[in-house]
Order: sequence, then C-alpha cells, then structure tokens
Amino acid sequence: MQQLLWLETLLKLAPGVMLALAPLTTLRILGLPRPDTGFWPRVCGALLVGLAGALFVEGTSRGHGLGLAGCVIINLCGAGLLATLLVLERGPASARGRTVVWLTVCALVILSVFEIAIL
Repeated sequence: MQQLLWLETLLKLAPGVMLALAPLTTLRILGLPRPDTGFWPRVCGALLVGLAGALFVEGTSRGHGLGLAGCVIINLCGAGLLATLLVLERGPASARGRTVVWLTVCALVILSVFEIAIL
C-alpha cells in the first residue's frame, strides 16, 4: 500500500509542478490544446501539487492525509471526464494529444483497480 501512495504522489506532483511553473510549454510538449491564458493550467497544476502533498502526508504520518479511497475517487472521476471529452471529440485535436490523454485515462483506471484490490 505504501508503494501505491508514493506512486500516486509522484504521478500528481510531476505534472502539477510542470503545469504550475511552465503551463504553456507543458501543454505544447504534450500536444494538448493551448488555452487563451496560462491561468487554468496553473490552477490545475496547483491542485495536483496539493493532492501530492496530501498523499505525502498520508504516506509519512499514517492517516492524516488523503488515503487510497480518496485517490480511487479522484482517479476515476478524472479518467471519466477525460474519456468523455475524448469520446465527444472535445479533447485535443492532435494525434499526440489524444494519445497522451488516452494513456492517462488507462493509467488512472489501472492504478485505481490496483488500489481497489488493496482496500
């Protein structure tokens, strides 16, 4: 269980920091559509960093942060939203962007299945 919490922390912290510090560059590298401003990707990045912090607290202090049950809910909600956007063709226009988003959806669902098995 501890390894999954660390994996969750890294999966949330890395893109969160990248989006918070260089949102437009990160979006361009991943092939995702560029918003009118860099405001919303920074907000998303800050939220991911906050989730990573909560996971870190859970992993180091036993029970005072975001646990695996919360991670499952967050991951499945995010995967559901991303998959819906892709199916409705509201996601990225580029093939690279669609591939990145589909891989993200798959990774979130697979990770959630492992976490549910541990709960």
